[in-house]
Amino acid sequence: MSGVPGVVFDLDGVLVASEHLWELGWEEVAATRNVVWSAANTRACQGKSVPEWADYIADLTGLPSDHVRDHVVGYVVASYDSGEVTLLPYAADLVAGACARGPIGLATSAPREVIDRVLRFPELTGRFAATVSSAEVPRGKPSPDVYLAAIDRCGLAAHRSLAVEDSSNGIRAAAAAGLKVVGMEHAQYPVAPDARALAVAVYGSLRDVADHIFSALDREVAR
Repeated sequence: MSGVPGVVFDLDGVLVASEHLWELGWEEVAATRNVVWSAANTRACQGKSVPEWADYIADLTGLPSDHVRDHVVGYVVASYDSGEVTLLPYAADLVAGACARGPIGLATSAPREVIDRVLRFPELTGRFAATVSSAEVPRGKPSPDVYLAAIDRCGLAAHRSLAVEDSSNGIRAAAAAGLKVVGMEHAQYPVAPDARALAVAVYGSLRDVADHIFSALDREVAR
């Protein structure tokens, strides 16, 4: 099979500390219709594309989908522009080390407005061979579309490559695309048992993720 080994990264909760911002945005727009947002609602939306979660919240609240999208994306973008969003500890080292070993891509549910802002971090600028938003493919996570697009654009061999994901829907999507998935688990957003079973490993720190990724890539390159 053609292609080379590499890594495809998720964005929110893997490279940047931003998962909570989406949850706060969803909660805020739901509250405008006196709908109480729950952890189950968050789990339903995490990993989905912007059109998919906007439709979900529109059904829940009766608000137009476009209004939901503009409200939540505007909230998150404003947080980036105010300097509230930072790279997660060891994210820069993980990206640099993976990039030194092969092509890397980004497969995220975040819209292009957010991707563009993340790529302004000096530690990430120029590193990615391709970046894909799930809003730009037919289906969001847990469908594999966004990962398949990233694999194709990066020229990767899926069976020799890895993905880094923190959400259950994201792990399901990356595994369905044929990648070896390394999970990054946050205490407030635990990985579901079925998703955990799809991952080759799940860690609680990016340093441990990086050790796994670097070792796996070094083995593949040496083959």
